[in-house]
Amino acid sequence: MPRPRRRLASTCIGTVTAGLLATGAALAAPEEQSTGSDIAMGAYLDYGPPGVARIPFLSNWLGGKEIRVGHTYLPGDQWAGIEGNVSFLDDWARWRLQRDDRMFVLNVPMQERNEERVPDYQVAQLIRAGADGQYDRHFKKLAERLVALGVPDTVIVLGWEMNGLTYTHRCGPDPVNWKAYWKRIVNTMRSVPGQKFKFDFTPNRGTDAIGWTKCYPGDDVVDIVGMDSYDQGPGRNFDEQISQPYGLQQHVDFARAHGKEISYPEWGLFRNGDNPEYMRRMLQWIEKQKPLYHTITDYCPHGVWQCKQNPASTKVFREALTPQRPDPVIPTPVVPTPVVPTPVVPTPVVPTPVVPTPQIPTPEIPTPVVTPPVVTPPVVLPSPEVPSPEVPSPVAPTPAEPSPLPVEPSPVAPSPVEPSPVEPSPVLPTPPPVVPSPEVPVEPSPAVPSPAVPSPVEPSPLVPDPEVSPVVPEVPSPSPSPVVPKPDPVVPSPSPFPSPSPKPPTPPVPPTPPVNSTEWCVPINFGEWLSKLVGKQSVCVKVDWGRDSGFWPF
Repeated sequence: MPRPRRRLASTCIGTVTAGLLATGAALAAPEEQSTGSDIAMGAYLDYGPPGVARIPFLSNWLGGKEIRVGHTYLPGDQWAGIEGNVSFLDDWARWRLQRDDRMFVLNVPMQERNEERVPDYQVAQLIRAGADGQYDRHFKKLAERLVALGVPDTVIVLGWEMNGLTYTHRCGPDPVNWKAYWKRIVNTMRSVPGQKFKFDFTPNRGTDAIGWTKCYPGDDVVDIVGMDSYDQGPGRNFDEQISQPYGLQQHVDFARAHGKEISYPEWGLFRNGDNPEYMRRMLQWIEKQKPLYHTITDYCPHGVWQCKQNPASTKVFREALTPQRPDPVIPTPVVPTPVVPTPVVPTPVVPTPVVPTPQIPTPEIPTPVVTPPVVTPPVVLPSPEVPSPEVPSPVAPTPAEPSPLPVEPSPVAPSPVEPSPVEPSPVLPTPPPVVPSPEVPVEPSPAVPSPAVPSPVEPSPLVPDPEVSPVVPEVPSPSPSPVVPKPDPVVPSPSPFPSPSPKPPTPPVPPTPPVNSTEWCVPINFGEWLSKLVGKQSVCVKVDWGRDSGFWPF
């Protein structure tokens, strides 16, 4: 695009001040920082000392954002300016050397009369002359000048926008010789000792007069692939600016394919006036692609700080690039809360009475030791002998019935009577064995005679003699009643639980059987403690001698 004519005149402080007042640049206080991009950023503010002087004001307007790129142009009207024989290079060199992270970008024309609309046939002649080496001396002087100023690492934007129609250094009239001419310039400047230059190949976005890839001189003489992109055609919107032939996307792809970094030395508003959408999208694109650097052209109609005719775009630019700083931390004054001691009221300790738990002894129930019963051989009770009535010879005695009650024997001794043979009486079942207490000896029961049934003897009928006194037959002594042995005094067995007040055990009094009773009872001693639980017990044996028992002879 056209460039304003630049004058190589000395600039004084008054000129700088006048320029600041003319622009009406507002100096705002630093704002809070946001996540501003860390990509090296700058702006073209002026080619000479005013451009250097305005950098801190732009930084202040952007809330303190660091301006790391200083961008200017060498005049292309005469070879003297292209050789660097201008005083403002000193100002830029001093600015660059103030910090190591700063970058100095210098646009260098390839031909004098660069903006005089030289026709194509003359441009072709000039290109061939440069390819032949006729202008090498001019570029050698420039390299020596920059090295002498202490900026040997300057980024050289050589023959910018070569694919257009504006400049005399354009490529279209003779692309082949133009590339040869580029190579001669780069090799000439690199031949200067101490140089560290980087050469930036920067076409215009879009096809323009010629596809810019046709002018690419080669990877060996190019360090950066840049692009100047203003808000103008071709492309009705930003999306078309990206996708069009030789557009923003092709630029990125081409640089990546050749292993080069990218840059945007010039960008800004132009044909579409105040366009905040373009400004927003271009800033987002730059943030996404991470170029080595970018510089906005900040004068009307392109700019946003020095040009007041683009307020909406200015707001977008400023908000996007103003770094935000965290809010200052204001310490909250700590007001100490007075600590009021709480009086400690001692709680009276009331002793809890200890109620002893009554210890109820659990009675131990001893397991009764059952002594194996002593098997006593069965006692055969002799059947009571019932004497057979003796039949006296002369006298027929009157049979007398035995008295059911015991009769005391008479003092008269009875005559001996031979007992009749007695059949053995049946043996009565032995009563169950009595388990005697280990302490109480039990006497064996006496033998009880079993009643013998005499053989029936048919008596001879006797006639009593009237003269003879009737003889009373002797009544046989009744069978002796069974004697129930009285047990010896029972010695109580030691109780498993001591009695609080031991008393001598009262021996159990066995029930007195009636006279001539057929029941015999023997007390059983279980010990004092168990006897209290089960009571006094006895073992009784009853023998039925009634008339129906079969033992009664009559």
